[in-house]
Amino acid sequence: MREKIELEYTLNCSPRVLFSRLSTPEGLAEWFADDVTAEGDIFTFKWLKSETRARLAALKENKLVRFEWPDKEEDGSHYFEFRIIVHELTGDVALIVTDFAETSEKDDTINLWNTQINDLRRLLGT
Repeated sequence: MREKIELEYTLNCSPRVLFSRLSTPEGLAEWFADDVTAEGDIFTFKWLKSETRARLAALKENKLVRFEWPDKEEDGSHYFEFRIIVHELTGDVALIVTDFAETSEKDDTINLWNTQINDLRRLLGT
């Protein structure tokens, strides 16, 4: 059984700058994967010895990016998503990451995202 994970990270940068790092092959290759290419709406993510493809399923300028894995799960856990929100009171920019993991792999998945987002923070200078 896969469990939904939602993680929120505060990033001190403009939504526009953050969005370009989440929605383009060049931006994603800077922090998310070793290399990212796109043909139409199919993105190929490459890491050391692995490669996987995902379809860009939703894109809302400076707000949302959703990728769907080709192997659709019956329970709807076949995507990962980046949402950008600006908190009204503080003006802080937050990145909400939605992903899914087997219950036994939840902690590893959270740690991986924490590491990835730390790379993104360094890239953004935040």
